[in-house]
Parts: sequence; structure tokens; C-alpha cells
Amino acid sequence: MIRYALLCSDCEHGFEAWFASSAAYDTQAKRKLVACPDCDGRNVTKQIMAPAVRTSERKAAEPDAEALAKEFVKQARAHVSENFDYVGEDFAEEARAMYYGETEDRPIWGETTAEEREALKEEGVPALPLPAPFAPKKPKRKAGRALN
Repeated sequence: MIRYALLCSDCEHGFEAWFASSAAYDTQAKRKLVACPDCDGRNVTKQIMAPAVRTSERKAAEPDAEALAKEFVKQARAHVSENFDYVGEDFAEEARAMYYGETEDRPIWGETTAEEREALKEEGVPALPLPAPFAPKKPKRKAGRALN
């Protein structure tokens, strides 16, 4: 695993992300799969980083549980943003359409009312709430274009 400090050219937000290897980063960046967690911009570049070098004289520091949890949440949010279609308030309708075979299955996220959640549950439609920290920022509508 390798951690890179990244910079979004769209909003100038700096953030970090983990990749399986430097080649994995290069492949994902080339395919525009690396996204800014703030604006979902895809113009992301690596920043200059100093390597973390541990000498044999020092003991390795205990991992910071809070920092690890924050990193996990950030990576999960990025995963949802990169791999799930945002369907907004049409979530219940889209989930039903996939469940009943009316449309192709795909990972989606969006919003429902309490009544819609209960109805989906009663129908047996597999859907779970996405905890707020894991939800990416909702995509902005562009003039004349629908969401995803």
C-alpha cells in the first residue's frame, strides 16, 4: 500500500488517498477514477511528499485509531462517489425497478422518506441507509444536464 498526498486542480483542495501501488494510482488517475472528496473534481495530481522513514533506533508509533477511522470513512466516501450512481429522490423507484428486473442492476445511492424506506423493507427490496459520514457530496446539476 502507498499513500499519496493529492491536490484537486478544480478547487485546490489537498487530500490523501491510499493505493495498492504507484501503478494502481497511475491507472486510476489516467482513467479519471481519482476524485476530490470536496468537489468530485477529476483533475487530481500528486503533491510532493517526504517519505516516512523509520530508523531501527526508534520504535514504530502506535496507530492512531481516530486517524485510521477518518481515513476509512474518507476512502469509503470516495468509493461510493466513484462507483455508485447518485439517483437523488428517485432512490426508491430505481431500487424497485432493479429488484423487479425492469432495469439493469447497478450500485446506486440517494434519498428516501421514512415511508419509502419502510415500503422497500416490506417488499423485500434490498436497501440500507448510508450513514451520513459515508455519503459523498451530492453532485451539482449542470445547466441542461440531469444528474448521472
